[in-house]
Amino acid sequence: GGINIGRGGIEHQPIWQKFINAGKKAGIVTTVYATHATPAGFCVNSKSRNDQDGIAEKYLKLDLQVIMGGGQRYFDPKFRADNKDLYAAFRSKNYNIVKVRDELNSINNNQPLLGLFCEGALPYEIDRQSNKDLYKHVPTLKEMTEVALEHLKGSANGFVLQVEAGKVDWAAHANDAAGLLYDQMAFDDAIEVAIKFAEEDGETLVVITTDHGNANPGMMYGKNVNENFDRLQTFKYTNEWILNNLTKDDSTTKVQDIIKEANNYTISNKQALFILDYYKNLEKLETGLYNYKNLPFKLLSIMQQDYHSIGWISDNHSGDYVELAAYGPGSHLLKGFMKNTELHYMLLEACDVAD
Repeated sequence: GGINIGRGGIEHQPIWQKFINAGKKAGIVTTVYATHATPAGFCVNSKSRNDQDGIAEKYLKLDLQVIMGGGQRYFDPKFRADNKDLYAAFRSKNYNIVKVRDELNSINNNQPLLGLFCEGALPYEIDRQSNKDLYKHVPTLKEMTEVALEHLKGSANGFVLQVEAGKVDWAAHANDAAGLLYDQMAFDDAIEVAIKFAEEDGETLVVITTDHGNANPGMMYGKNVNENFDRLQTFKYTNEWILNNLTKDDSTTKVQDIIKEANNYTISNKQALFILDYYKNLEKLETGLYNYKNLPFKLLSIMQQDYHSIGWISDNHSGDYVELAAYGPGSHLLKGFMKNTELHYMLLEACDVAD
């Protein structure tokens, strides 16, 4: 559960700190909390990944040029246990503070940027697209990537930027096909921005990968697989949206209506009763870091399989080999297979930064 902490409590210097010490500007962008484990893993040491209040304070000391994502609760004195006002602290270091999408169009690129757009994680992309208020106020991963590059590109000694589609992982934990696919496509849009920048710049290395597999989603056998898979194009909301809109006091008709609105199909009365039974017996539900409300994600995903033909092996991380791709100067350093720890040293070598 630690971040950049080895055996015996030894602290290992995070890779973004090595780049900053070499004179490069650094940024992080994510669709989850800006203080979550993946962006934090590039930046700081922490004995616990869950100490997000502490991680937010460490970002202040690190002088990151760009911080964007969710997680306002870790910066706002109203939510922090110690009542510290990190917004004021970041302003004192000349940061622009941005909380809504429109403000990104009028910021000064010569000042560092703290952009936090939700109290928690950013919404899933499919939910953002279907909600007028979220659509108006929350930027896409592509838009955040564009703004981050504008902030960083003028650095005399170059820059490093980490962009994470973090809710792809959360959707896999929830076995939510629509949530996963729409956020993965949003990540593809951000990749397009990065590749275009690298093509025009000629001096930028883009590396695309993931930290692990999750849940092993796959197409189930059947003669209607193609037709069923295409039904995802008519989905409007995630399973999280569906389940958060239900209570133990709802009728089966209410359950059916909400799923019809979200997924464009109607479950049976018997299936609706199964879902409601879970709400009446919350202690029976699956739990976990990404299901703190104990909602019946697994049950709903099993019901959806006959409709969209996507099955899941589990609802947790897996030990698969994962894809690793690179474009630009230094990409020749990639090998056919690499241990995840090797990538750290490959990036340093590609940018001629000492370990």
